[in-house]
Amino acid sequence: MTIMERIFALFITAAFLSAATIHAQVDYVDPSMGGQGVLLEPTRPTVSLPNSMVRVYPVRKDQLDDQIHSFPLTIISHRMGELFWLMPGDGSSGAWNRPQAYDQEVETPYYYSARFDGSLIQTEFTPTARCGCFRFTFPSGKPVVLLANRQGGDFSNAGDNSVSGIENIVSQSSVTPGTMHAYVYGEFSAPVKIESADIDNGKRLTVSASDGQKVLEFRYGISFISIEQAEKNLQEEIPAWDFDKIKHAAKDRWNEVLGQIQVKGGTLDQKKVFYTSLYRCYERMVNITEDGQYYSAFDHQVHQDPRPFYVDNWLWDTYRALEPLQTLLNPEMEADKLQSFVRMYEQSGWLPTFSVLWGNHECMTGNPIAPWTADAWAKGITNFDIAAAYAGIKKNSVEGTWLPWRRGPKSSLDDFFAGHGYMPALHPGEKETNDRVHPRERRQAVSVTLAQSYDDWCTAQLARSFGNDADYQFFLKRADDYKNVFRQDKGHVWPKDADGNWIEPYDPGFSGGQGGRDYTTENNGYTYDWDVQHDLAGLFELMGGRTNAEAKLDQLFREPLGMSKYDFWYKFPDASGLVGQFSMGNEPSLHIPYIYNYLGAPWKTQSRVRMLIDTWFTDTTLGMPGDEDGGGMSAFVVFSMMGFYPVTPGVPIYDLCSPVFDRITIHLHDGKTLKIICRNNSKDNKYIQSIQLNGKPLGQVWFRHADIASGGTLELQMGNTPNEKLGADPADFPPSAMTVNPAVLSLPAKD
Repeated sequence: MTIMERIFALFITAAFLSAATIHAQVDYVDPSMGGQGVLLEPTRPTVSLPNSMVRVYPVRKDQLDDQIHSFPLTIISHRMGELFWLMPGDGSSGAWNRPQAYDQEVETPYYYSARFDGSLIQTEFTPTARCGCFRFTFPSGKPVVLLANRQGGDFSNAGDNSVSGIENIVSQSSVTPGTMHAYVYGEFSAPVKIESADIDNGKRLTVSASDGQKVLEFRYGISFISIEQAEKNLQEEIPAWDFDKIKHAAKDRWNEVLGQIQVKGGTLDQKKVFYTSLYRCYERMVNITEDGQYYSAFDHQVHQDPRPFYVDNWLWDTYRALEPLQTLLNPEMEADKLQSFVRMYEQSGWLPTFSVLWGNHECMTGNPIAPWTADAWAKGITNFDIAAAYAGIKKNSVEGTWLPWRRGPKSSLDDFFAGHGYMPALHPGEKETNDRVHPRERRQAVSVTLAQSYDDWCTAQLARSFGNDADYQFFLKRADDYKNVFRQDKGHVWPKDADGNWIEPYDPGFSGGQGGRDYTTENNGYTYDWDVQHDLAGLFELMGGRTNAEAKLDQLFREPLGMSKYDFWYKFPDASGLVGQFSMGNEPSLHIPYIYNYLGAPWKTQSRVRMLIDTWFTDTTLGMPGDEDGGGMSAFVVFSMMGFYPVTPGVPIYDLCSPVFDRITIHLHDGKTLKIICRNNSKDNKYIQSIQLNGKPLGQVWFRHADIASGGTLELQMGNTPNEKLGADPADFPPSAMTVNPAVLSLPAKD
């Protein structure tokens, strides 16, 4: 071997060893993270392609449950049920509907595997967009697969080792009532015998192959249009038996999506938390288009449409961080999602708030389609029917009800609200007088008033961008309504009765019944003191000025519960991830640690956010402090670990915090790249010393979406001591929305 050949060989060996140490992004994903819920719902190790119809996980209580009850062929919506249940067996007596202990579990976004203890049957699964493939290994050589639907419908032998089924999905919505159907067509890889039996509310199939068959595969297609379409989906996406090829294609797709953001530095656990969170940001919305057509539960019709139709968006949770993240990463998809909401409005007469598969889920509070639309529009997403979207947003606001967990026409309480600028509250023990109020969810009078103020501010910004001054002035006036429920002599938001009297007695930490629902939503008054995203400057004035507001924000993270955790969480189970009275585990808190940027103390944001990420988001089964809500919480993690966050959707800026990684590369639209470089970064060096954006010094701790939409470089010099001068000049504060300069908003004009 010549010297040059030896050098070349050493080069190849070094390159190979270097490549061997580089993880593909999907290899960092740990779907078990957060799988044991702190108080409420755990995360699920969902196997799917990004934003796709077929989503599968093992049905069990949580990650620590040592028994699997079944596998769905897909789920209909995050946390809301499974369709078409499947379970392998060996023909033993009582095997149907019997949970089985398992071991040897492998969980990834693109592949799942587990082995059952008693039978040693191995179950593997991998997906395509509208189809899935199971592979079962039977050591006993006595293969049995059990299939069922449990919500009514049918399941039958379709001939030639195939099965087909229908499952009913009943909507409880007053706006989109009715029943829709899910369809499945599936095939087995070997000759099988199929027996049918009735069970409660459905059908059961027992599928058995010949003795001695060790491996049996099941490939299937899902449709919301017909069994014939389900079969067509299968033929198009899994035309041949090749489990490993499907698995590798799914892995490649996840690497493509997750590779849009690349990070260097940080610990292995931090990379796992980051990429697991990013993976969860692709659970919703879900594209249910099949061959250029889709079934809509909003009018119970099949529609032809060249654009994809997306469902499953819990906007109260997702407008805050998930949708802004996808607006940055995937603006084309975001436009399609917004156009899907326009279609729902055209089909049902109302813009939904929770657009699940089976229609509008009447859930939570507010009109969150307004901030999502205003934020996307302000950031240059215009490829959707904004005129129709605005008409629906306006109708929701002025003709629809603001009552929690209700949708449709307004009530007498909404007329009072419109006339007086606040939702009237009842006194403790006072009987409800309005039959439109949800018996469990109550009026939530303070948080509903706050939500209306912010949502209508966002509506006003849309009206201004269209040159509609009358609407702009109308909605801008309503955006001030939050002031009607802030009690300055107490320094807190406070419920008020229909006569204009403050409710007494009232304790901001504990009043309002279960979940605070008489007055607030899932959290107590300490959280809602800060739920004025659109006018932080005005809020600080009500609190007695910036100095008082900063002290009050400090105290939020220190305020004692004043009772045992048992008593507190018995009443406020959603308020998890506590630091003082701050609740990391619920979405209305997500923007709060960034408020220091608006008070001239951004170093406190840098410290608080680092602490919150390090404490509550870990690569463990307890690594999620509250309900994850299909990306609603995870997007906060993705943004915060990258070092910036959209505090006020509708204002196209990002607030800086303290990036976890030394270098972040974000591949943007049209091949553009945003690079974030953190020099001298470490666990202790969490404080920003200086900032350069695109080579120019920056004295403020925020930047515009327009500054980075076409790529760029953000350089941060880090240190272990706060730079208390950076961002401390009021001239450098992030714009407070009510007084924001239109040049900062950069809203496009409507055609």
